[in-house]
Amino acid sequence: MSYTVDRRGFLRAAGAGTAALGLGGALASCGSGKPGTTTLVWWDYFTLDNFQPGMTALIKDIEANVPDVKIQRRTFPFADLERQLTLGAISGDLPDIAIVDNVSMNTLGGSGLLADLTDRVEKWGQADHYYEGPWAGCQVGGKTLGIPNNSNCLALYYNTEMLRSAGVKPPTTWDELAAAAARLTSGDRFGLALSAIRTEEGVFQFLPFLWQAGGDLDTFATHGATALSFLDDLVAKGSLSEQCVGWTQQDVNTRFINKRAALQINGPWQIPTLKKANLEWDVVPLPRDKEAATCLGGENWVLMAKSRHLDKAWQVLEYTQRPSVLVPYLVSFGELPARKDLADAGTWASDPALRLFLSQLPLARPRQYGPHYADISQTVAEAEQAVLTGSSAPSAAAKAAAAKIDKALGHT
Repeated sequence: MSYTVDRRGFLRAAGAGTAALGLGGALASCGSGKPGTTTLVWWDYFTLDNFQPGMTALIKDIEANVPDVKIQRRTFPFADLERQLTLGAISGDLPDIAIVDNVSMNTLGGSGLLADLTDRVEKWGQADHYYEGPWAGCQVGGKTLGIPNNSNCLALYYNTEMLRSAGVKPPTTWDELAAAAARLTSGDRFGLALSAIRTEEGVFQFLPFLWQAGGDLDTFATHGATALSFLDDLVAKGSLSEQCVGWTQQDVNTRFINKRAALQINGPWQIPTLKKANLEWDVVPLPRDKEAATCLGGENWVLMAKSRHLDKAWQVLEYTQRPSVLVPYLVSFGELPARKDLADAGTWASDPALRLFLSQLPLARPRQYGPHYADISQTVAEAEQAVLTGSSAPSAAAKAAAAKIDKALGHT
């Protein structure tokens, strides 16, 4: 899909214009259909006009090839879908099928709302066709509660002309990143741009630094301090603007396009916009410290546990994963496949930038941390903000955050 803003902001902005409770999305193939036809209710948050051709084609394909099925589609603003699913547990107004943000598995996975697909997946026998990160993002409590719909991750874009003029090679380690960012900083141009905004968007960009330092959320007091210190040092040396605490990923890309940043951390959804821009650019994996890591984004298919049509809904879900169906759908959305057996299909097979992102999916980690992840995310965002604005030292911020994170993880 042609992302001209950051992924979450794009969907939120689109949803803001729809009718209350997501009624603005056109229903696809409404009605009960011919006798013997099962009508499946389908919810998603893909509301923008440019999503509709691909989604309409997919639904028509399903209705034409899955026996006796009609799809009744309802769309919601991005920020409302998870809430509506949760409310549906009380009201009984739930779909049979939904496409949800992979982070939503933290909340929905322990709610009892999602159908356990473990036995069906075992009989299906295709679990090993998926990249580890996307597949792990569908596993909750030892059960398979979803199937990956699509995937994305983060990498490092660079302005080739700026690096060439400065005699700088694309960095591969933290030390090289710091040195490159310092050398590329000049006037009102910063060496590096990234999003540290106080939302999940900023956390999405911070977590790779935590993982690259060799840690995780359960070691935030030490490894979180390392990651925070590295970013704080970039700000202190002028290589990274303190204003990044208010930047969305789209803001970051805009600065990169306007040549006010030589390097940027961002995702593949920015590629269509970058291809239209007047600059030379390329993309490489995120620089590593002790480990190489990037953060997994994307959506998952889920079925509702209380659906009266689970067998038919599973047929639909299984059908969407056929390469002949999945490739055109992903291409129409501009997304990457979560299936590693599709690495040589679709536009990503020939586009060097997309192939770079695809090559990073084996390293992409899901944000699968349990039902209190929203609290954890807020804590991480607050710690990063405190450090980068100079109101707290990295070690103190990490230690304070770690106490809250450990409690949310159930470690205290």
